[in-house]
Amino acid sequence: MTAVFQESALRDLPPADRALFQSFGAGPTRTPPFHHVHHAFEAQAARRPRGIAVEHLGRSLTYAELDARADLLAELLTRQGVRPGDHVGLFLTRSVSMVVGILAVLKAGAAYVPQDVRITPTAHLRHIVRIASIDVVLTTTADAAALPDHLATIITIDTLPDAGPVRRTIVTEPEPDIAVVIFTSGTTGRPNGVRVSHTNLCNVLLTAPGHLGITAGTRVSQLLNIAFDMAVWEILGTLANGGTLVIRGDSLDQAASTVDVVIATPSVLASLDPDTCQRVHTVAVAGERCPQALADRWSRHATFHNACGPTEVTIVNTVQRYDPNLGLLTIGRPVPNTTVYVLDENLRPCRIGEVGEMWAGGNCVTEGYLGDDELTAQRYLPDPFLGGNHVMFRTRDLGSWTGDGQLRHHGRTDDQVKVRGFRVELDAVTSALERATDCGHATTLVHNGKLVGFISPATATPEQARRAVEQRLPYYCVPTLIVPVDTLPTTERGKVDRRALVSRLDGPQQETVA
Repeated sequence: MTAVFQESALRDLPPADRALFQSFGAGPTRTPPFHHVHHAFEAQAARRPRGIAVEHLGRSLTYAELDARADLLAELLTRQGVRPGDHVGLFLTRSVSMVVGILAVLKAGAAYVPQDVRITPTAHLRHIVRIASIDVVLTTTADAAALPDHLATIITIDTLPDAGPVRRTIVTEPEPDIAVVIFTSGTTGRPNGVRVSHTNLCNVLLTAPGHLGITAGTRVSQLLNIAFDMAVWEILGTLANGGTLVIRGDSLDQAASTVDVVIATPSVLASLDPDTCQRVHTVAVAGERCPQALADRWSRHATFHNACGPTEVTIVNTVQRYDPNLGLLTIGRPVPNTTVYVLDENLRPCRIGEVGEMWAGGNCVTEGYLGDDELTAQRYLPDPFLGGNHVMFRTRDLGSWTGDGQLRHHGRTDDQVKVRGFRVELDAVTSALERATDCGHATTLVHNGKLVGFISPATATPEQARRAVEQRLPYYCVPTLIVPVDTLPTTERGKVDRRALVSRLDGPQQETVA
């Protein structure tokens, strides 16, 4: 059973398209087993107390040990004055203490606000503390030195005594719904805080396909920056379903070679060799466009999920289980209890097959931007298809439906650029570059008014890449310059770092003109 759309919102479509618009656009109805994600973890701890919950650099905690330590820290937070609905900073680097901190904040009824202290500028930390009204920050003794002075009350998780039986303070306030505040890159240079609820998280993490088949003992890698929303998928998606979280050290390859499930951006996955990850049986990618060659390579070894969705729609809201025999890489269908609408610039439904902007509705839609009602009002609008109090979110992703109800991704509205007076979609150029037989990964940017393509590996030939674009796109989409590189640099969140590529062009270089 799926949601029923309002007839009045579909009146501009022919009857046949109305039925498909709803059939394709509404995910199945499912009931998650828990309303709060930490309750799912606690149920796993009660069921399998001796199961290994988390590993990092030779240290591990069982589910019972992790639950006890989180209870102890949650009680300390309560005695420190943290109340349901508050925000608690989690400013540290990846560690077992990081996981204890996340669960403790949730148990205290608060929302955690994660940041990696190695890379977050001091000004941004202070901005986040101010916007989120953070009074308490959790960290470790090793990370505390990186925090600016007079930031908030600092609690070092790793100095807590060994956990024994804890008598929790009774708090009469109801458990709030906000679980985590993820700060994304803002257009003003200041990060925007997205409020993600327990309802949002349980909906994606505790139902198929988002739970990725994780069960008791499934080993899942934790590779990504803790401030990135996909790290929530790694961490809470594992612990809510009974798996073992394997937190990486300095080596991504070492961690990935010991696990069953990998969740990553395509750029991070491209840095791993599937031949050295023989144990991996499930892979999920999101966060940026996935190259066809990457999907083909990994799907020979594992079940491959290609997913899409900005932070504002809770990690991912569409997922495809890729079938290499069909060879059609899409971003799939809506996850349960959510909707996707392909709309024109006037917010009218596009016909099946037409390209429009994707809007998301249902239980994936987050609670808006913290402290920015104006931006929230611009991006979160009343949902005319579900009606009532429902809200839909503007993803800025361009998409179209295939004839069998799969979503094709056509880049982003903010990736549309003007080159020589013509409108060009950068993702379309990148996809064409990657069709060259010797190109595994590519990206495209505009530099000094000209299109520049970067292709990897360095042995890929610009001439083949140029021909691949010429065969598929108009002449004005062919990059003026195509640069082979060993690997494409990535940001700390695992996406292609276009700024680093621009800096290469601004410095001394010897590129090849296509």
